[in-house]
Amino acid sequence: MDFGVFMFHTDYSMPIVDQAQACEARGFESLWAPEHSHIPLSRKTPFPGGTELPKMYYDAMDPFVILAAAAAATKNLKIGTGVCLVIQRDTIQTAKLAASLDQVSGGRFLFGIGGGWNQDEMEDHGTVYATRFKRMREQVEAMRAIWTDPKPEYHGEIVDFPPMMTWPKPVQKPLPIIVGGAFPHAARRAVRYGNGWIPIAGRAAYGSFEEYFPVYKQMLADAGRSLADAPITMFGAAENYDQLMRYRELGVARVVAGLAPEGADKTLPALDRWAELIRKVNS
Repeated sequence: MDFGVFMFHTDYSMPIVDQAQACEARGFESLWAPEHSHIPLSRKTPFPGGTELPKMYYDAMDPFVILAAAAAATKNLKIGTGVCLVIQRDTIQTAKLAASLDQVSGGRFLFGIGGGWNQDEMEDHGTVYATRFKRMREQVEAMRAIWTDPKPEYHGEIVDFPPMMTWPKPVQKPLPIIVGGAFPHAARRAVRYGNGWIPIAGRAAYGSFEEYFPVYKQMLADAGRSLADAPITMFGAAENYDQLMRYRELGVARVVAGLAPEGADKTLPALDRWAELIRKVNS
């Protein structure tokens, strides 16, 4: 089972180059960056975490900038968006960003995407809240056309463009799109058009992992797919050896540890604890 690290990268957290190199040196497989372009002062939708919105949501740096710096400073560490709010981004430009990042990283990019929860934020970008998931599906289909076709075009209800020429194409074929979000809806999207699914560990709305995991496997089987086609990347796992072993036994492909956006004095000891867990779980 692979292990990654997730953090809201800010101007007060451990610098990304130092953090990426520390992760690679300790045996982590991947480093992930979230996205919020801004946080409006109005609030039509509650924070899914069930608390007041933490400050780090206002402060997060752009994930593509963060991950490009991490890729340049490492050799083998995979880099992922966790998650990119594609529904707030231009489809054509985002396809170029993703392909470019996959190129400069030598095929190490994991494209985690999601439809988001903050209605005010996405509406500031011109995104219609009620149809955001239709938009996301069409964006995925359109971006895959851009990445694979010499003269791509796409004609959907929301995303629509005529034939074009655009490079670079990603190194990875296919570039993995990993769909984040709650069970069962995001799981269905992952089954339909994803190369993986990102649930959040311990999120009460999901129910027990032991309950929804076999349902997800059956959803894949019903679609003629398997965990090998759309593996699970479990975000926000706790430092709990027994639970991590349970994830491994059930077939979770990757666990991503969530760290607070803090300096090296607190981040490095946390990475050391996780590195020891990685050795124990994978021994």
